[in-house]
Amino acid sequence: MDARRPLRSRRRRASAGLVSLACASALLAGCSGDGDGRSTLNWYINPDGQATLAKIAEECSTDDYKIEIQLLPTSATDQRTQLARRLAAKDSSTNLMSLDPVFVPEFANAGWLAPFEGDLADEVVDDDVLAGAAETVSWEDEVVAAPQWANTQVLWFRKSLAEAAGLDMSKPVTWDQVIEAADAEGGKVGVQADRYEAYVVWINAMIQGAGGTIVEKTEAGRDAEVTIDSDAGEAAAAVIKKLVDSDATIPGLSTSNEGSSLGVMYPDEGPGEFMTNWTFVYKNYESTVGKPGGPPDEEALKDLGWARYPQTVEGEESKPPIGGIDIGVGAFTPDIDAAQEAAVCITSPEAQTQLAVTDGLMPSRGSVYDSPELQEAYPPDLLELYRDSIDSGGPRPKSAYYSQISSAVQSVWHSPTGVDPDSTPQESADFLRAVLDGKALL
Repeated sequence: MDARRPLRSRRRRASAGLVSLACASALLAGCSGDGDGRSTLNWYINPDGQATLAKIAEECSTDDYKIEIQLLPTSATDQRTQLARRLAAKDSSTNLMSLDPVFVPEFANAGWLAPFEGDLADEVVDDDVLAGAAETVSWEDEVVAAPQWANTQVLWFRKSLAEAAGLDMSKPVTWDQVIEAADAEGGKVGVQADRYEAYVVWINAMIQGAGGTIVEKTEAGRDAEVTIDSDAGEAAAAVIKKLVDSDATIPGLSTSNEGSSLGVMYPDEGPGEFMTNWTFVYKNYESTVGKPGGPPDEEALKDLGWARYPQTVEGEESKPPIGGIDIGVGAFTPDIDAAQEAAVCITSPEAQTQLAVTDGLMPSRGSVYDSPELQEAYPPDLLELYRDSIDSGGPRPKSAYYSQISSAVQSVWHSPTGVDPDSTPQESADFLRAVLDGKALL
């Protein structure tokens, strides 16, 4: 499929008669017109790639409907809260929504998403969609959302720092090796360890990398099996303790996030860092050469390296985190056919190409990585690393109760300075069990 073709040339037009019928009642807020006879589809987006998403919305609008952007809060938790409140009230104006993959099961289980069916479902999740991304949009054997862009974390580092430490970054490295290398050379290890979702991303990836899980049998809902108290849980806690006990922690570890990790790569003094972070990092540094917080010059940018997510246990393949955005169609939308048609357009290969090239938000479709635009915009080995990591990475627990699971883990594992391999996994298991059983409050 040619990712360079305009979005408009691929768009299927909704039936004007159906849209007119659906919008006959003034009570259907989701079909409010824009003055030219078209209905309006509201698309609630997260703040990433706003300008590009607005352009895609315009290109995917038709003679029958206009897609209008509505901005959600920055925090994934706040995004979930705002959308959940609207959909719990059966809001007909919440037509399209950008969802963090971890919230898809909850929304689908509540009946808030309109499933894609038949040929449309096959189109949304065909063989071109990377396995990690495809997994995020299924629930109880239905396709309940469309993968828009996929995210993963890789290990970013200063080549000069790794070389000084004697680390061969062409081979898999462990968390222990990374921490020891940074500590020995006066460098830092950048992670996300504030009390928020990204901290659970780190914990979950390390547990999966050691062959374990936070919970299993999630199809049982609240009766899911809590498995975080395990050898894998202890291995993840041991990594956190090792980092805390070293001199390689970044300033403000307990409040560190994706943004605060970035500035440590190119400090005014010192050799820089190893950092686990999302795919946006490359475009961020490329666009900040010579600016505060970015590479001081082009040579410094060339010193930026990347490798697969670190192993928790030496010899066991790591499980890079899976993230991104899936597009859901609100179940109370007056014209679901039109909204799903729009969802197909805004998740097309052409749209994914625009997001990747402009904003560093990587495709959920494998073919887009081979497009001339991406091959020009990114180093080929980085594209291959992204694609492989998304295809073989590990999702967070797929549960309708994920928000409770995540909050319970955060409650016990934060602050990272208090994590103890001998007690933290068991304490978090006990608390999570109590939360799911309704015997403890978050």
